[in-house]
Amino acid sequence: MPARLGALLRETDGVAGAYGTDVVWPLAHIVEQNLLFWSGEAFAGLYRPFDALLFFGDNGGGDQLALVVAPERDDVFVWDHETDSSMRVAGGIDEYLRRALAPDGDEGGDWWRYPLRGS
Repeated sequence: MPARLGALLRETDGVAGAYGTDVVWPLAHIVEQNLLFWSGEAFAGLYRPFDALLFFGDNGGGDQLALVVAPERDDVFVWDHETDSSMRVAGGIDEYLRRALAPDGDEGGDWWRYPLRGS
């Protein structure tokens, strides 16, 4: 478990957005979902392997938010379940929370679709 995410979970055990979006899942859900994604059985042939990712939340539309854990890095990525692609959406958990919890996100409801400023 990356340190900043672990500290957040010890304080909150999950964070919900304004419309009930699971910005950060409770620890039990993180474990459950990652075991499912990492097993390979449910998604074999559909998606690339998820071994390097730790999913910890979603955007309410089926896309998952993840940290790269192998090799570990602070950046937060959104994984698009329709295209099996990913995009960097924040430089760390704190920036991710700021963007995800801002009124209507940074650029509206689909804030994760907009590139980071300065990127």
